[in-house]
Amino acid sequence: MNKPRVLLKAIAEGDQVAFRALYDLYSKQVYNTALSYAQRPEDAREITQDVFTNVFRKADTFRSEAKVSTWIYRITINTSLNFLKRKNRFSLFSMSEQHHDQPDFDHPGVLLENKEAARTLFRTINNLADQQKTAFILSYVDDLPRQEVADIMGVSLKAVESLLQRAKKNLRTKLASEYPNRIK
Repeated sequence: MNKPRVLLKAIAEGDQVAFRALYDLYSKQVYNTALSYAQRPEDAREITQDVFTNVFRKADTFRSEAKVSTWIYRITINTSLNFLKRKNRFSLFSMSEQHHDQPDFDHPGVLLENKEAARTLFRTINNLADQQKTAFILSYVDDLPRQEVADIMGVSLKAVESLLQRAKKNLRTKLASEYPNRIK
């Protein structure tokens, strides 16, 4: 039997040991995806905590047609996007935080010699439309198969390919205007 499904069923019945096991199984992926969206480690930790709080509270709503990982990715994406919207709304009213400041962070999956280029790329990814950003992050940062990306996003494989083409085109355009001598 599928271990994540068994864990989720036990979590729905209040089993905290099962919850810890599921957390151990998926927390790194959730954190890395949240970090790709939030681009600040403290925000990614908060999102990760919110995701697993939701997983614990909503374990009994899991439909077994989907993979557990797909369900958790959906929660992570929705939680990340909602967090960013809340944070952006708050920063519009706060004088202490500059809304236009871009985060400066190091993604754990990036090699040391590529850190500066990755920072630039993530700042640019941050400006993509939500659907393009999600397709790009899941495909190229989290390195998920396209069909799994489609399942997570609840769209067709063709739609994912289209989103990725638009995301790459937009990234190329934005990076070329910012760094005309580096982008070919």
